[in-house]
Amino acid sequence: MKKRESRFFSNVFLLMVSIVALEIQAQESEPVQPIFENGEAQIVKAFEDPDYWIREDLWVETEFDSDGDGRPDRMHVDVTRPRQTETEGLKLPVVYNTSPYFAGTAGNNPEYFWDVHHELGEKPTQYTHPPEVKRRGMRPIISKGHVKTWVPRGYVVVHSSSPGTGLSDGSPTVGGDNESLAPKAVIDWLCGRAKGFKTRTGDEEVLAYWCTGKVGMTGTSYNGTLPLAAATTGVEGLEAIIPIAPNTSYYHYYRSNGLVRSPGGYLGEDIDVLFDFIHSGDIDRRAYARQHIRDTEMRNGMDRITGDYNDFWAGRDYLNDMGPMKAALLMSHGFNDWNVMPEHSYRIYEAAKAKGIPCQIYYHQNGHGGPPPISMMNRWFTRYLFGVENGVENDAKAWIVREEDERENPTPYKDYPNPDASLVKLFLKAGAPGKGELLPVQPSKQDPETLIDNYSFSAEELAKAEETSHRLIYVSPSLKEDLHISGKPKISIKAASSKAAVNLSVYLVSLPWDEGRRVKITDNIITRGWADLQNHKSLWESEPLKPGRFYEMAFELQPDDQVIRAGQQIGLMIFSSDRDFTLRPAPGTALTIDLEETSIEIPVVGGEAAFLKAVQ
Repeated sequence: MKKRESRFFSNVFLLMVSIVALEIQAQESEPVQPIFENGEAQIVKAFEDPDYWIREDLWVETEFDSDGDGRPDRMHVDVTRPRQTETEGLKLPVVYNTSPYFAGTAGNNPEYFWDVHHELGEKPTQYTHPPEVKRRGMRPIISKGHVKTWVPRGYVVVHSSSPGTGLSDGSPTVGGDNESLAPKAVIDWLCGRAKGFKTRTGDEEVLAYWCTGKVGMTGTSYNGTLPLAAATTGVEGLEAIIPIAPNTSYYHYYRSNGLVRSPGGYLGEDIDVLFDFIHSGDIDRRAYARQHIRDTEMRNGMDRITGDYNDFWAGRDYLNDMGPMKAALLMSHGFNDWNVMPEHSYRIYEAAKAKGIPCQIYYHQNGHGGPPPISMMNRWFTRYLFGVENGVENDAKAWIVREEDERENPTPYKDYPNPDASLVKLFLKAGAPGKGELLPVQPSKQDPETLIDNYSFSAEELAKAEETSHRLIYVSPSLKEDLHISGKPKISIKAASSKAAVNLSVYLVSLPWDEGRRVKITDNIITRGWADLQNHKSLWESEPLKPGRFYEMAFELQPDDQVIRAGQQIGLMIFSSDRDFTLRPAPGTALTIDLEETSIEIPVVGGEAAFLKAVQ
């Protein structure tokens, strides 16, 4: 009896194992598909193991020749895709990231930047060019970025090196047309409209048979600029972009309202310095690129003497190219990004909204970089690349990370700027060399006040000083309750210089100035702006100032969304040379402000009533 029972249970066990094996086999034989829950693509186990990903590289042929060799440039491209795109004929959408940085850069040694110690309008001494960039990277992988995030969720991830970088043909142009047409060519190849080849010079073709024809792009900084560049071509198949801290205008990056101004942290950098920084392409074609792009097109167009806007800069401003754009836009930026400043995202978001393009904007309170939460990006790509109706287009238009919150926890708003914000006009009351007042009512007649330019003092030192002749500062009453600012402050100023040119720097600060280890990036600087009084009539044409003559000029400061805490004062600080951003002429230029004709408008949520309630 025991032997029979043993044999029986053994047979049952074997039968159960067989059934489980058959079930596993059946599951494995079923085609794997992406999975969606709550409107987001989920990680699929069959897509998750990197050992089962297919990695390959190729060259996509473009429609331009920017390195002068008589042949269309080819862009180096890599592909990372689940094996099921090969074994099961699975077609998937693409997340595409392109960059000039993948193969290495020249580094950021200030020795290879422009010298900023000279008078305004003076021809600067030519800077020293850095040594040749030593190209790095191992085929077939150009970059590993984004693959761990998106391949397991059922996307193919594609990278490419920009023209004149890495193993891509061409010349870097830093915002020129080829930097828009290069990613367009890659998207055309992904959609079956352009040719891809196994080698840089061969004729054996490669097809993107695994692509659904739906492409999304994302990236940060320069890598965030290029999705916008591609989108402005109107290329079919580019359905959605998520630019993170993108440079949308090289004029706005290297100039400000007619003033020669450096991006934060890179004093003396300019567009030709950036060319040298990224020029990692074919060593045999570098001389051509330097001669025709850097030393001719850039040198003739960048105008580091006047800082005026011109056709060269207009051609590197993506706001001017948005006519064909139709890709859904999720924009991301930091309000305290003083490298690629927050206006870069705002101006494109506003234009996209005006065109009726699906768009949202995500702003955090930190500095350069910082993507939206992965859930937000996932919903965006799921909606526009997979076509899943998740309602993302009906979500809040603006997502703002509040001062005390983590970046993963933004607060939704109807839009940005906050629709409940309106401009509150504030006037200046004399107080130099100490602190004047910033008031909602214009004071009675008062004399102008003068400051003396001296770049030796930082903006922080000037804001903290009780008295100094090197800045003018006007402060509001202490806030009795929190005050929410949302939008772009605008200053209208009437000023005179003792010389034919003068730097003009304007900060909004929160006082008293906080110091210590626990100080947050939002605690002191509210926002800031810079301008050249010589451009009071036009950004396109400056005119030397007549010493002692007053000129009127109005310009906007950088956009912001910030809650100023109760107990703080809002300070308007006006000074001349900003040692961290502007040229540094010899100290001594006098800048005089007509207080009766100078005011600032601040966008306050709740408008004038909210401001008066906070200060009275």
